[in-house]
Amino acid sequence: MSVEKQIKAKSGWGMLAVVCVAFVAIVVVFILSIIGLADAEDAGVPINPLHGWGLGLSIAAFCLVWIPVCGFFTLQPGQARVCILFGDYKGTVRDGGFRWANPFYSRSMGTNASAEEATAEVLSKSSLSLGKQISVAAKASSNLSTKVSVRARTLNGEILKVNDKMGNPIEIANVVVWHVADTAKALFDVDNYEQFVSTQAETALRHVASIYAYDHLEDNSDDAGAITLRSNIEEVSEALKRELTQRLAPAGVTVDDARLTHLAYAPEIAQAMLRRQQAEAVIAARKKIVEGAVSMVDMAVKELADGGTIELDEERKAQMASNLMVVLCGESEAHPVLNTSSLY
Repeated sequence: MSVEKQIKAKSGWGMLAVVCVAFVAIVVVFILSIIGLADAEDAGVPINPLHGWGLGLSIAAFCLVWIPVCGFFTLQPGQARVCILFGDYKGTVRDGGFRWANPFYSRSMGTNASAEEATAEVLSKSSLSLGKQISVAAKASSNLSTKVSVRARTLNGEILKVNDKMGNPIEIANVVVWHVADTAKALFDVDNYEQFVSTQAETALRHVASIYAYDHLEDNSDDAGAITLRSNIEEVSEALKRELTQRLAPAGVTVDDARLTHLAYAPEIAQAMLRRQQAEAVIAARKKIVEGAVSMVDMAVKELADGGTIELDEERKAQMASNLMVVLCGESEAHPVLNTSSLY
């Protein structure tokens, strides 16, 4: 496992002044040498060896002066540069601004062969347009830069079709906020850290979705207190964050936040689940209505009995309770029938 070590890079302004002075000196020596050679030729006198040496050295120095120029680089806030010298990791520069370092430090990690193969396989099975396929393939075949952004990034996952704990097919998607914490691990311990984050985010989401049920089967079931995807968003998000933190640790990536952005039953069972939810709602409403009707009937019977004005036997009490239950629990409006004769 690689471990990041920070190093300091020199300010680029001082080295820029040195390069400018050297460039001016080379130009002056070159011009003076040319003038000396031309004057000697016009005067017909032997050429001064210093003029010849000056011309040769100025040309050689002009070619060599471009080497330190390659050491200049700039870093914006939220960027870092990994310094690699002939395959050896020297450290990471995190100081922003105009900087200068060893000009022989690598500026790229080379092409990513595995990423090209994976991208080619995906594109061969996708329905993207030709222009989009060329763009994606070009991005995958480009060199991985030694400049790494350590800013927070957002990964919007695609909608996945997975099975929950009960085996029901569901659609789920997530959003992950992450940033590179260890640049050495990000570049050296994984092949491509951006693709690694994308792949692990999908894998973690599938795993978390499989260990929780979408919803409780019944409100009064034994697992009514269990965590579900629909009812316990905070707990599920925290579990997803822990899962991602563990999976992305080898890449030096820290997960700032992870949330579900989409959650629904798969289309093939959505209608059946909707009917089940509607049935549960109807049952709950009926239960509430019956409880209220029973209490009202009991209160009516007690009030009539306590008043003493009307004496009802058990059969009449049962008939009155039945009539009240029909009126209170019926779907449609009740139409009473008046009895003008004797009750008996």
